[in-house]
Amino acid sequence: MQGPKIRIARFKDTKVYLDEGQDFALDINFDPLLGDNTQVGITYEPLALEVVPGSRVLLDDGRIVLDVINVIDMRVNCTVIVGGALSNNKGINLLGGGLSAAALTDKDKEDIKTVALMNCDYVAISFPRCAEDLNEARRLLEAEGCYAGIVAKVERAEAIVPEVMDEIILASDAVMVARGDLGVEIGDANLPAVQKQLIKRARELNRLAITATQMMESMIENPIPTRAEVFDVANAVYDGTDAIMLSAETASGNYPIKAVEAMDRICIEAEKQAIVRESDHRINAEFDRIDEAVAMSAMYMANHTKIKGIVSLTESGSTPLWMSRISSGIPIFAFSSQEKTLGKVTLFRGVFPMFFELNGKDDHAEVNREIVAKLRKWHKAKDGDKFIITKGDLKGVEGGTNALKVIVIGQGLTP
Repeated sequence: MQGPKIRIARFKDTKVYLDEGQDFALDINFDPLLGDNTQVGITYEPLALEVVPGSRVLLDDGRIVLDVINVIDMRVNCTVIVGGALSNNKGINLLGGGLSAAALTDKDKEDIKTVALMNCDYVAISFPRCAEDLNEARRLLEAEGCYAGIVAKVERAEAIVPEVMDEIILASDAVMVARGDLGVEIGDANLPAVQKQLIKRARELNRLAITATQMMESMIENPIPTRAEVFDVANAVYDGTDAIMLSAETASGNYPIKAVEAMDRICIEAEKQAIVRESDHRINAEFDRIDEAVAMSAMYMANHTKIKGIVSLTESGSTPLWMSRISSGIPIFAFSSQEKTLGKVTLFRGVFPMFFELNGKDDHAEVNREIVAKLRKWHKAKDGDKFIITKGDLKGVEGGTNALKVIVIGQGLTP
């Protein structure tokens, strides 16, 4: 969802240059097409009510920095602290947060009705301030018959207050570390620690994490990434992110395919490192659910024996989600007949969806043979490979995983 438009308006000459130390005003009542290097209109009316003398206003992802002098009749008078070129419709942020714009605009609420018809797997909500923003989006989607996962784009300073952060994570299915606006609001020096904290808490709370924004920014213009970008992508993998995301690199860059190939190459190498297999996830926890306990047991066994892969028969996707919260580097194959589940698990780190239909079978040995046949057909297994299989009572019931079996391919299980 687009989220609130908190932007300056337009300049009569498309672009102006602001000098350090000059005066510059943001005025809701000024003509939205006639901005110049002394003033410009804005789209966000409450701005004049939400800043005070000394507030720091950031334009164009923080490239332009203004200090508020005073507010007179809805006109915010400022001094330019960091100048430079400024063009039409650039975003407005407030250092430290504090802008009250609702996460879901009227346009977003109408767009949700359209989204519900698209059979999408996830819907991302921009600029959430609290869990209720995400709960409202979920209610609106479900009212339209859509049960897509909710992604919280964490990009406001208010969203990283510890107690609020946990509430937002728990209200979502995934959190995106949206480093553009978030970095502007909290300051770039604070961003690395917040990224690591968000990823860590998401994994601890059994949610997904996406890392986004400027990961390979130089590849908008260049065919290879900088070494700093290589480290950035790899470190996100080491931190435990489930997904990494390209933005302008593929939306408008000159080398979109090369950017994807470079990111893929870095991720594959990062996944091979021993640090990826280190995990103490919920090591001291007591589990209330049998299916979660089975998932954790499977991962403990996989990490301490020579296991080639894990097969999880799943209806809702919960068991492979829990498994994927533990770092292992061992592939997890989510076998399901539910297309929505297969779509959602593609975002789970290390989980591969595979369509598998029970067709009323209740013979576990027969099901195991069919699993092996599928693995062989898809060239995922060969004789001698050990696999873990988790499943329930073969009744197609959510939350029913209660069994774990270790099999050796070629030892009495092939059809």
